[in-house]
Amino acid sequence: MVYNTRYITKVGILSAIAVILMFFEVPLPMMPSFLKLDASELPAILGAFLLGPIAGVGIELIKNLIHGANSQTMGIGEVANFLVGVSFILPASYLYQRYNSPNGAIIALGVGTISMMFSASLLNYFILLPLYQAVLHFPLEQIISLGTVANPQIMDLKSFITMAIAPFNLIKGIVISIFTMMIYKKIFPVLCER
Repeated sequence: MVYNTRYITKVGILSAIAVILMFFEVPLPMMPSFLKLDASELPAILGAFLLGPIAGVGIELIKNLIHGANSQTMGIGEVANFLVGVSFILPASYLYQRYNSPNGAIIALGVGTISMMFSASLLNYFILLPLYQAVLHFPLEQIISLGTVANPQIMDLKSFITMAIAPFNLIKGIVISIFTMMIYKKIFPVLCER
């Protein structure tokens, strides 16, 4: 694929929108205070649907690199956001390219949502939460206690993953999918202008 000026400009504009959206976070009930919903995956999935999977991953990368300049987690949060976002964008965009239709988009977004939920759970369990402990010296017990405050059924790491991380990412995927379906056809002609 030839990366012309228009393509790069579209990726840049969508990345800038994603960076802005990343600052608007909404807490969810029954979730730990640090899990906040933002719509920054929306420009990335739109870019992936319109320009291809590489564009979507590029938007995710640029968004997190810029946001990383103000990181409060020494970049761990941004790495987490990138990996989880890519686990949504790649399967959804590959499926959408293969089945380019409204029903194909719904299936693609559903698969992307499930992929994001499982990937976030596995990444947090095996990599991200241990990184918070090792790099930031944030004890796992403290992370779990933040979950317990939001949901008394969260007692250990496994319940934290199944009652906080998995449902949060499922909700996020559903919200991003709904917004994508609402605005995709409206924004498609604008972004596809030559």
